[in-house]
Order: sequence, then C-alpha cells, then structure tokens
Amino acid sequence: MRAYDYHGQDVEIPAMRDYLLVSYQTGVTPMRRRFSGRWSETLCRPGAVSLLTRSQLSHWHWTEDVKVTHVYLTQDFVSKIAREFTGRGVEEVSLNDVLRTDDPVLTGAVGTIASEALSPTHGSDLYIEAVGRQLVIHLLRNYADIRLTSDTGRGQLSAAQRNRALEFIEANLHRHLELGEIAVELNLSISTFSRHFADSIGQPPYAYVTERRLERARRLLAETQRPAKEIAVVCGFSDQPHLTRMFSRRYGVTPAAFRKWGPGGTVQLDA
Repeated sequence: MRAYDYHGQDVEIPAMRDYLLVSYQTGVTPMRRRFSGRWSETLCRPGAVSLLTRSQLSHWHWTEDVKVTHVYLTQDFVSKIAREFTGRGVEEVSLNDVLRTDDPVLTGAVGTIASEALSPTHGSDLYIEAVGRQLVIHLLRNYADIRLTSDTGRGQLSAAQRNRALEFIEANLHRHLELGEIAVELNLSISTFSRHFADSIGQPPYAYVTERRLERARRLLAETQRPAKEIAVVCGFSDQPHLTRMFSRRYGVTPAAFRKWGPGGTVQLDA
C-alpha cells in the first residue's frame, strides 16, 4: 500500500510486476488512460477506483490535484487464490481495463488495508491478509479474466527467452531470486515460465539456480583465497553453514576440504 498526493500529470507507466488498485481519496479530476493502444476517459472523484493489470504499459493524463491510495497485489498471491477459486491450474490472471468503478467493496477493502498499515496492532498482518484474500476473490468474480492451464500443453522457451533467462539468473545469483522476477523479465506467467524452462534446460528453475550457485562457489574456492563466509554471500547462500550443506551434498566434500585437496585429492575444475 502506498499513498500519494498528485498534481496534474501526463505520465507513461512501465509494465509492473504487480496488479494495481488506485482508490481516489480527495480531489476531482478528468482522467484519461491509454491501455493496449486505446484511450478511455472518465471523471474520478472520492470513492472511485481504477484497476490496472500487471505486465502492461499504460499512459495516464489528469489535470487536477488528487490524493490516492495504491494497493499492489503480487502475482503469486493472486494466482494462489485463483487456483483455490477455480480448483484448477492457472496460466494467467488479467484484470479488466477499468479506469473507474464505484464499488464499495473495493473502496472498503482499500480503506481497511490503509487503516491497518497506518496504525498496526496485534494481528494486523493476519487481518490484512484476510482482507486481501476477500479483495482478490471479489476481483476474480467481477473484474478479471482467468486463463487455466492445459494439462497437455508443453513448450519451450525461444532462443531469446532462454538467453535472457540465463543472463538474468547469472547476474542475480548473489541475492534471493523469485521465479516471478524471471517470469516478468520474459513476460510470462510463473507457471508457463517454470514449465517451459524445465523443457528447455532439462531441470526446474530452482534446481538450475542452485546448481549455478554451487558451480560459482566451487570456482571461487579453487581460484581465490576469499573466505568461505564471503563466498557463501556472493553466491546467494543464506550463510556459510548453508553453503557447506549444499556443497557437501552435491560434491561429497565440505568447502574446506575441497579447497585443501579438491575432489579425489586434487583440485580439478571442469572446462
């Protein structure tokens, strides 16, 4: 949740990772928005809500001062509830192009989330999650298109998608990576990305990322004198014990033993 005081603006918004609800708190303004190449226009006032789906470029134009509250819903959260809602696998959820709706359910949910965020108390996190679930169910019922997965549909990443995914992974091995981040880079849903990645690479994304982290750690152990604790951090492991557990499981020796003797008694690196 974020709150903003906006002056009139003409702004292009890049594709976002999250679904967005804009709830208008104060001020009245003509509002124009271009979405999927088409302009729509309305008058936004307190009580109105705008919806914007994820992964789509949009262009907004308004002239008067307004105060708004933004609520962002992650793809993982919406997809999880959509799976429970439908009882099926979900390929993608898209919010409809709604520049203005006067919906007291949406307005009330946004207001409740904002109130809890501003004045948290015992159980606020659980309460916000419960309100968020109700909010998503209402969106799925009234403002969304749900594309279900096909049990038989298979596919692979294109060469460009494959290269982009691998480059993104290599550049971000040092930090916590979520599947949704890589999927957004390729403009795919998480489920489609995971399935196509496994078909293209031969292993699931999580297994591939772990393997690349271990390979990087192995090279750093063999080629540098950096402390194992530091290597664990730069390779994306939570701490040195985590690196030791994963490394021992994969190579049969601890990082310290590998650095001293290498596997089989000498340090041998793959070409």
